[in-house]
Amino acid sequence: QVQLVESGGGLVQPGGSLRLSCAASGSFFRINAMGWYRQTPGKQRELVAAITSGGSTDYADSVKVRFTISRDNAKNTVSLQMNNLKAEDTAVYYCNTKIRHIGYGFDLDYWGRGTQVTVSS
Repeated sequence: QVQLVESGGGLVQPGGSLRLSCAASGSFFRINAMGWYRQTPGKQRELVAAITSGGSTDYADSVKVRFTISRDNAKNTVSLQMNNLKAEDTAVYYCNTKIRHIGYGFDLDYWGRGTQVTVSS
C-alpha cells in the first residue's frame, strides 16, 4: 500500500508564495515520475509540474518561471515552490506519483487527497 501525504496549502495574497510538499510511504520497488496537478470546480485536473527520477522537469506554460518543482529521492518527497501567486492559481492541488512495483511491467498512479490553495486579497 502506498500513501501520499500533502502539506503546505493555504490562503495567500496575490504576489505571495507558498510551498507544497508531498511524502510517499509504503511498500514499492521504485518511484519514477512525481508531480503536482490542480483542479477547480467544473474543470478537468491539469498538470502543473512534473519531475522524473533523474531530475528532468516539465511545467504548464501558465506557471513557468513562477513555480519550481524539486524532489528528494532519498526521502521520497516532492515539493512545489510557488512564487508570485495569482488569483487564477486558486485550486485544489494534488500530488501524483508513478510507482513501479515488483512484478509489474508498468507504473501505477497514486494520488494524494489534495490541498487547497487560495490566492485572494
